[in-house]
Amino acid sequence: MSFKSISDSQITLTQLMLPSHSNFSGKIHGGYILNLMDQVAFACASKHSGEYCVTASVNRVDFLNPIEVGELVTLKASINYTGRTSMVVGVRVESENIQTGVRKHCNSSYFTMVAKGDDGKKVEVPGLILNDLDGIRRFARSITRQEQSKKRVKSFTPEEFIAEEYIELIKEQNAQVNL
Repeated sequence: MSFKSISDSQITLTQLMLPSHSNFSGKIHGGYILNLMDQVAFACASKHSGEYCVTASVNRVDFLNPIEVGELVTLKASINYTGRTSMVVGVRVESENIQTGVRKHCNSSYFTMVAKGDDGKKVEVPGLILNDLDGIRRFARSITRQEQSKKRVKSFTPEEFIAEEYIELIKEQNAQVNL
């Protein structure tokens, strides 16, 4: 099995935000940013694997700060985890006001990408060389996030779900339970 270092596949994409990218309130449309994030995750995963990659899942995207027309948006992508055929790509989005130089962290997310061969079937990806504590932290965090996701999915399957355990919690929310 082969291994690659994190730096071998890191991608940075910078783009000027235009009026055509904005929503009705004059801010850059979140869907446009998601599209850019998916593109940079694809490029990073494909560079690491040497294969065509598809998006299997996206782990939570929180829009922390709005992006203005005329700002530069920089997306940074890095492989955080490698499985047998999948990779977790960490994506960070920052905006920069080109007049003032002020930078804002706009969002971060984790894309699970799967490598596909020419026949469309999953193919193995190179492992990841972890040569610093940050890389080890990100890899371990990806493992933990995957385990939490599996547990959460299992807890809420129709076969495993026990409504009585959640009724009081739901009643404290903006909902009405009428059973």
